[in-house]
This record gives sequence, structure tokens and C-alpha cells, in this order.
Amino acid sequence: MNSASKHVCVIGAGPSGLVTARELRKEGHNVVVLEQKHDVGGQWLYDPNVEDEDPLGKGLFLKVHSSVYASLRTASPREIMGFTDFPFIVKKEEEGGGDSRRYPSHTEVLAYLRDFCEWFGLRVLIRFNTRVEYVGMLNYNDGSGGGCGDGFENLKWIVRSVLEEKKFDDDRRVVGLPASSEEVFDAVVVASGHYAQPRLPDIKGMDEWKRKQMHSHIYRIPQPFKNEVVVVVGNSQSGQDISMELSKVAKEVYLSAKDPSNVTEGLSKVLAKSNNLHLHPMIQSIHEDGRVLFINGQWIIADTIIYATGYSYSFPFLDTKGVVKVDDNVVGPLYEHTFPPLLAPSLSFVGIPQRLIGFPFFESQAKWIAQLLAGKNHLPSVEQMMRSIQEFIVIGMLSSQTHWL
Repeated sequence: MNSASKHVCVIGAGPSGLVTARELRKEGHNVVVLEQKHDVGGQWLYDPNVEDEDPLGKGLFLKVHSSVYASLRTASPREIMGFTDFPFIVKKEEEGGGDSRRYPSHTEVLAYLRDFCEWFGLRVLIRFNTRVEYVGMLNYNDGSGGGCGDGFENLKWIVRSVLEEKKFDDDRRVVGLPASSEEVFDAVVVASGHYAQPRLPDIKGMDEWKRKQMHSHIYRIPQPFKNEVVVVVGNSQSGQDISMELSKVAKEVYLSAKDPSNVTEGLSKVLAKSNNLHLHPMIQSIHEDGRVLFINGQWIIADTIIYATGYSYSFPFLDTKGVVKVDDNVVGPLYEHTFPPLLAPSLSFVGIPQRLIGFPFFESQAKWIAQLLAGKNHLPSVEQMMRSIQEFIVIGMLSSQTHWL
């Protein structure tokens, strides 16, 4: 191990965590990846078992991480999705074949990530079934005396995790408690994704609604909604996908959109041909008797409401003494969406930005972090980084657009 080598914890073994682990190891760092699920893939690790999850995703630590539904395909063509030195190509039949479509299914993306993991020998770095409970500063000085000058120099990080792998007795009953451990790292890279914590709208009557309501986070297949009247709130890509899919089995589907004029060409064609898929404006209120009242005065009686209203950034394990906050779904302050200036480079984030081709961007972030920790590169001063962050925030920009690139 070279003198610049650091002991680094990467949280998450999805695409951002995997490529970060590779780049860190390439620079000679000692890497440990903590992954809460049983395999790599992150969001792309499809999980059909959603029965035990809170339908609205209100728990601090959710049991279900992936928000992928069974029919999901990529929104980008495979030729621009892959990492720079590991293209996302169609496998030959003798190599196992797969989904050869230009916009393949989620299963093909997972297969690609597994291949990436195996090709670069990353699995040995990963501790599976390990949930991170706490990440905090070991040698932080709160100003009460002693310690580092400004409280944030020469930081090391405590990471507390729980191994949740179940152990069974001879009768296949779960025995024992989850094993917890605590470890000290020179640096932590948060690569836990941002499509897992449901964001819910504020609609009058939600708490009184007695019928079924759920976030699209736990939507998987349309069959459970057969012959139902379903309202889907939100006309993002997932909201439109789910609405069109539901229309094949549900009695009626009502898609509630902020802007009913902003729909994809595909949805427009389906709406023109469908007798049971309807586009409506935003909901004004919902009622105990099943009524859903829209802002245009129209109302319907619904069996189920599905909120396809997006996700919130959430890091319930992270304690930075208030340095990094999630405010109005903005993570900050972050220099180039990656480093909190006061804690850089010992704490970093990979995969925060949205509206971009993810995998290559994650790779560029990972290279930058790995080289900085190796001393091959340097960040601007804290003051310069903070000034850059302020300059990035365009006057009139909505907070929801802060991480759009």
C-alpha cells in the first residue's frame, strides 16, 4: 500500500458505488463497499417482494430499496449508457444472450452491472446484506476545547453497520440478532442512490382516505389492480408508463398531471385510442367515501391512488453536525454536486445529479475522488468552492432543478 493510500468506505454497490470502488482501488486505496442487499445493482436489482413495505414509504429505513417495476426499460439507448471502458453491448448467444433491444429492460442493465463487477473483480470488496446505520466524524471538535483548529481538519469517519443476513435453526426459524460492527475510515463516499425514498404530495384528505393508496415505489405489476378504478398522480415517465400499463387491466385509469398538456407522444397516442385512460388536472382533495375531486371541479370514485410523485434525497445514517443538509430536496452545500467544501475530500457523494446519462458521469466523479484522495489532484479553497456553489444557483431556478444537469 503506497503512502497516499486511504482506507475508504463506499456506501452502496449500485452503478455509482461499483465504479467508485474500481477507481479507488486503481489509485491504490484500501476499499470496503457496504451494500444492504444480497447482490450488486442498487436500483437495478429488481425486488418483487414489496408486501411488507409501508405503502407510502414513510419509514426511516425502508425494507425495499429498488423502485423498478417489472416492465421498466431504459430511457436512454444502451450505446451511451455504459462506462467508458466497458461498453453496454448486446451479448452474443454463446455468451448467454439477453435483451438485444436498443432500450433494454432492467434485467439487462443488472446483467451488465454484474458483468462489470466480475470483470474487474469487485465482489471481494463488497460486504453484502450490510445496512449502514451511522456515519459520523471521529475527531470532530465542536469548539469546546482541544482537537482540530476549525473542527474539520484531518477527519476520520466512524461507520457503524449491521449485518442483516438471516440465520436459521433446524426448523428454519430465524435465530439470533443482527451482528453490528464499527470501523474507522479515512474517507467515506456516499453512493446510495436517490430513487428509494418516496416523495409524497400534500393533498387535502390524504390522512382520512380509507381506501388503498401507495407510492409507485412499490408498484411492480398491473394485475393486482384488475377491474379497479385507479388514480395515478404525477405524469413523469414512471407515472405515464404505469398509467398505460394499468389501462390494460383496470376498469378506469385517471392520470392526474400538473400540466396535462405536457405528455409524451406515446401517451398521446394511447389516450386517443383508449376508452378507459383519462387525463385530468391536479387533485384538489380526496374524501373518505372514495371521491377524488380535481381542481377543475370534476370528481370520480376511486379504489386506489398511486402517487408517482418522485423521490427525496435521504441519508438517515449520515451525521455531519449540520454541515451537509437536505433542504427542500437539495443536498448541500456540494461543490460540483460532489464535495461538501468543509469536509472535502474525506466525504463525497457520487450520483446526486439527475437528468443526465448516469454511468459515465458517475465514473468521472469516481476518478476525481480517487485521485484527490491519492494526492494527485487538489480542490480549490473552501471559500472558492462556496463561491462557486452560490454562483451555480441561478436566480429563478426552482429548488427541484438544483441537481439537474
